[in-house]
Amino acid sequence: MSSDNPQSGQGRPLPKKEADLFKNVVKFYESKNYKKGMKNADQILKRFPNHGETLCMKGLIINGMANAAGGVGSKEKRDEEEDKKKEAVDLVKRGLMMDMRSHICWHVYGLLHRSSQNYTEAIKAYKQALKIDEENLQILRDMSLLQIQMRDLNGFRETRLRILTLRPNSKIHWLSYALSVHVNGDPDAAVGILDSYFGTLEEDCVEFQKNFESSELALYKNRLLSETKGEEDEDGLGGVRKALEHLGDIEPVIVDQTGWLQAKLSYQLQLGNFEDANDTVFKLFERGLTEEHRVHGAYMCALLKCDRETCLEVEKMKGTGTLATLRSLSDDERSVLLDAYGDSTMKDGDRVGLTKLYPRSNGIKRIYISLLPKASEEFKSAIDKYCQKQIMKGVPSLGEDLSSLYLMEDSSKGNSSLVLATDPLDLKEHPVYKLLVDLVDSYITSLSANNAFPNGDGGECPPSALLWTWYLRSILHEQIAEYAQGITVINKCIEHTPTAVDFYELKARLLEAGGDIKQAADVIDAGRDLDHQDRYINNQTTKTLLRAGREDDAKKRIALFTREQGSPEQYLYDMQCAWYELELADACRRRGEFGRSLRKYMSVVKHYDDYHEDQFDFHSYCIRKVTMRSYCDLLRFEDEVYGLPNYCRAAEKIVKIHLHLHDNPSALESDAEPDYSKMTPAERKKAKNIARKKKNAAAKGSNNSKSNDKSNNSNGGSGNVKKAKPHAIDEDPEGKELLALNHLDEAKKYASILARHAPKQISSWALQYDASVRRGKMLMGLQALFKMKSIDSNSHELFSRVVDFSQRLESRSSKCHESSEEIISKEFPTLMDVKSLPDFLKAAVDTVKNNSLSALPMRTAVAKAMVDTGLGTAPSSISSLILDSKLECRGVNVDSSQEALKFIESTGDASCKVQVKALIHTKFPFLKDF
Repeated sequence: MSSDNPQSGQGRPLPKKEADLFKNVVKFYESKNYKKGMKNADQILKRFPNHGETLCMKGLIINGMANAAGGVGSKEKRDEEEDKKKEAVDLVKRGLMMDMRSHICWHVYGLLHRSSQNYTEAIKAYKQALKIDEENLQILRDMSLLQIQMRDLNGFRETRLRILTLRPNSKIHWLSYALSVHVNGDPDAAVGILDSYFGTLEEDCVEFQKNFESSELALYKNRLLSETKGEEDEDGLGGVRKALEHLGDIEPVIVDQTGWLQAKLSYQLQLGNFEDANDTVFKLFERGLTEEHRVHGAYMCALLKCDRETCLEVEKMKGTGTLATLRSLSDDERSVLLDAYGDSTMKDGDRVGLTKLYPRSNGIKRIYISLLPKASEEFKSAIDKYCQKQIMKGVPSLGEDLSSLYLMEDSSKGNSSLVLATDPLDLKEHPVYKLLVDLVDSYITSLSANNAFPNGDGGECPPSALLWTWYLRSILHEQIAEYAQGITVINKCIEHTPTAVDFYELKARLLEAGGDIKQAADVIDAGRDLDHQDRYINNQTTKTLLRAGREDDAKKRIALFTREQGSPEQYLYDMQCAWYELELADACRRRGEFGRSLRKYMSVVKHYDDYHEDQFDFHSYCIRKVTMRSYCDLLRFEDEVYGLPNYCRAAEKIVKIHLHLHDNPSALESDAEPDYSKMTPAERKKAKNIARKKKNAAAKGSNNSKSNDKSNNSNGGSGNVKKAKPHAIDEDPEGKELLALNHLDEAKKYASILARHAPKQISSWALQYDASVRRGKMLMGLQALFKMKSIDSNSHELFSRVVDFSQRLESRSSKCHESSEEIISKEFPTLMDVKSLPDFLKAAVDTVKNNSLSALPMRTAVAKAMVDTGLGTAPSSISSLILDSKLECRGVNVDSSQEALKFIESTGDASCKVQVKALIHTKFPFLKDF
């Protein structure tokens, strides 16, 4: 009987011939030679049809064959692959039932779950396999990879310890265990593990010689030391001191000298060794980092002997940020920095200024200008020379470069903090902006009359100088929302040189900001025709065409830079081109095509899911290559990947669409046949024309999709054309399956993701509130309100939701649990400053009236609250809060203006509507579609 039913887990192994075949099955699977593996498995099963391990391996091979197809092709092919996967699951389960004491069967069961990304079930299967074979290294390795992928950090640490105990002679196991201890928040223990590993090595081994792996490992240990906390040190900087000493010990083996110097500089600043930090900075400058603003920020901290918190804050700054852009400088501090960055010898006599030492560095010159007092003649002279030089070169980005000088004090964070002014009202009064306007206007006058700069020693200028001066002046108009004046100036540039693409792009930008997106699309498309090889202008054209509602034209433009074969949209999806999919989704949403819009937003979400999944391949690779520092950075990045801007934008729109469909179920019935009997003849004719256009567009889209799929999956009948890679055919391009989902459940899902991964964005908590109150979760809604208040207590989004919450509490039919009611009654009044709703609204009205610069969205929100609560009439609220501002307030743009107009239209006040339309037309003369 035993010979007829061999089961390894039950002590009945296969005969030698079949055992050899089984080894071949495993070998062929690992080498992805699935056909030979299947053939060998069938030979075993022909004699022993119930052999559990072979059944499991056959199922794993079938699953591998299905995955190798990649889920591409027609629906029939994909259904066939799904059937194969189901067959694979059935075989594995059957094999597991036949031999439940076999660790191979449980291991295969885990591998099957891993291939379908069901990591939780895979870990369970691996643990079951380890109960049978506790020392199986392969299973332990596989489980450790899943644990770090799922961020089961405690389990990851335990598994790596078991592996190290079994194989203590492997370098990779030591490093992996040290890493597992590190990610669990114990850098001291991780340092001890690395020291233990180094203690097992001989003195002349390769790990102590200068090479890449030794260098990376030494720097990783140094990072660990910097994260430790010395118990004997009152200031908590014992780890940093040890790390600084360690840097000197490891210098002979370091390959990454720049990274070594940057770490040294950071430690020196934290410890207050400012003289040594100065020396380190100059060593970095000698290595070519004169354009690295982070190094300049550290240099400023060393010169001014800043505290540790400021040094760490400057170290985290990105782009062109330095200490000078972080906070206001005193006169003494500014004097010290000017001496350091000037072109003369410093006061201590040891060094000359950086401008003299590195005369060709643009970064140093630019920083020197930002340090000068903005009201001084020296600043005016420096900015004058800088602008003239850039204009002579014809630098299009000069306007954007100069905009970084528009710094102003941020009253919300304290008088010493600086923030970049972006609102047109703030810019109009900014001294730097006024100076630039005066300078550029004088350039235009002088160049037009004398073909030379005023008070210039450069002699006669080329004709292009006036051209780029006009261009800069147009940008200055754009910055303060003077779109009509900007158009007038940029038209001069186009008349002067009609072949420069940059002029068309700026004109299109002005038209779009001024409200005429359709003409903006025509203008930028005309500029694109001047240079068909410019990918950037082609992408900008595509984006503008989509915003103008010209989807077909946009597809034609973007197709110019995609593969010749196949569908451009499929190529862009494969290339994970998120910006295009977001713009297309927005265009569909504006047309009311919610299903199609959701489909495109979900494509962006899928890209980020792929980014998160792709880290799996690096868990073993980075340890093997000893790129430990980069691997730690990767783990931190992956933990924050769902908080990146494009993902947040897609998720926010998904939530908003689902909430809109929940509130307005009739929006899904827009494609139904309208009731023509209740329409006038003119309305009936218009409705039929719209229906016919929709029908034709849908038929055209379907035909294009089929033709694209056909061309993408064939060679077009020509033997000279390279066959395109097959892809999955989208069977639901209109997103009907997404529209059939539970809208509140989907809104809850993505709002929770945003609240977890983007907690510093007020929009995340606003959506969390919207989803929570619709589900009747009042306590979660209250929590979201407090989160919003901690981010921006003056936000119009917070104000409108506080009013909404108050109204919901009064109008709800049933109350929450007693404990929840107690919390709400105790905490919610603090959001309204312990006032009743009428008093809270009256205070808001007074605040807005007393501040003439109150943002338009806030004015609209207060007026709407007054009307909705019945505490004020529409004409009086609109007149006092919106009309009286004359739109000369912050936050005025096309979207906020149209939102205000939409609210006024909802009140039915014709007189206010006419007045607001006149104000909007004055502000945005190109806006046609109100």
